[in-house]
Amino acid sequence: MSKKLRLGAFLPGAGQHVAAWRHPDAASNTVFDFEHYKRLAQTAERGLFDAYFLADGLSINFGGDQAGRRDRSTGFEPVTLFSALSTVTKNIGFIATASTTYEDPYLLARKFASLDHLSAGRAGWNVVTSTDDATARNFGRDKQLVASERYDRAEEFVDVVTELWDSWEDDAFTRDKTSGQFFDPAKLHPPHHKGKHFQVDGALNVSRPPQGYPVIVQAGQSEPGLELAARTAEVVFTAQQSLEDAQAFYRDLKGRLPKFGRTADQLKIMPGVSVYVAATEAEAQAKLQQLNDLIHPQAGLALLAGLSGGVDLSAYPLDGPFPELPKTVGWVSRQQMMVDIARKHGFSIRQLYQWVATARGHWTIVGTPVQVVDQLQTWFENEAADGFNILPPVLPGSLDDFVDLVIPELQRRGLFRTEYEGSTLRENLGLARSENRHAVRGRERKVA
Repeated sequence: MSKKLRLGAFLPGAGQHVAAWRHPDAASNTVFDFEHYKRLAQTAERGLFDAYFLADGLSINFGGDQAGRRDRSTGFEPVTLFSALSTVTKNIGFIATASTTYEDPYLLARKFASLDHLSAGRAGWNVVTSTDDATARNFGRDKQLVASERYDRAEEFVDVVTELWDSWEDDAFTRDKTSGQFFDPAKLHPPHHKGKHFQVDGALNVSRPPQGYPVIVQAGQSEPGLELAARTAEVVFTAQQSLEDAQAFYRDLKGRLPKFGRTADQLKIMPGVSVYVAATEAEAQAKLQQLNDLIHPQAGLALLAGLSGGVDLSAYPLDGPFPELPKTVGWVSRQQMMVDIARKHGFSIRQLYQWVATARGHWTIVGTPVQVVDQLQTWFENEAADGFNILPPVLPGSLDDFVDLVIPELQRRGLFRTEYEGSTLRENLGLARSENRHAVRGRERKVA
């Protein structure tokens, strides 16, 4: 096979499972331990992963959780952490989350351009709009913006950031000691942007990133999120539970690209998947059960509250039927997915949080390396995925398991690389380098 699947690694703190930090093999003091993240990055690079991905939040919100996800309530700012990790790795990319609702385009463009330079072209930006009132209150608002306003702002935000990354043409800095010319003024292009949400006049004070633009990533599944992704994203992380749903999402999103002048190969769709793998299926199932047995009820309820826009389920019996949920402003698609799962399986609240705890609504595979790769291959070869965002349940052990057990089976079948193809994140993902819009227009004028 010439087509290879892509792999991202989502590696937060102690792991993806809600009870990961309580696992006997998980260190509980790793949240601010750089050596822990260094080990994870180097292990993922040993496994030839395309990128290390981190989600991020801008508030402390336990959601009533006094016993569970405290390991995820605090953590490093991702761009700062990835800047440090770029110095102890060579090939793996770094995809950091940053919010279009609460950040500023100029500062964000500067931050990610700097990371791209520091890493020699391995930066990616996961575009999010942020969806909770606790974050809004940290930024001078009583409540979050409604989805339509968040995405309207996000559309302009992404445009301004890419304008800023195009401030300088690639060869603008001549640094000619003989003539004394440091840069060519004709190749400097301040954006002079005046829009509905932002006004940015001057050029970015960082030269053009090595990749042109850091890779633009998106994870929203609402209608405005899909439209934003179809117009701007180059990688989409998504949560799907079945082959049929994944295929429908894949075809829907890829089908939107032509109206924006884009082709299918310009966007990689990578569903999240949490893998419990062992030499036998029974051992893999035991790993999952061990973690589920560690879920404190308060942690389970807090997990569901976080996925349902803050809905408090503590008044309902844990082993009773799953109730109807009130509509919320944020997390609309994830909330609906959670309700659909409960209805489909007839889950109680306890059963739902145990089910969701494996990967917070993402696909979960439990089995031997052959069984795991069988399922990944089916999705990859049947228009459901261009690759996967791997969500190890417990860190570092589950990442070691994937690299040592699953990667060799993927390689044996010719589904995954045996060495990195390039030196930048774009090259390894099979994405073209972003051209500078002003340089393109200059060439077009010469041809005309």
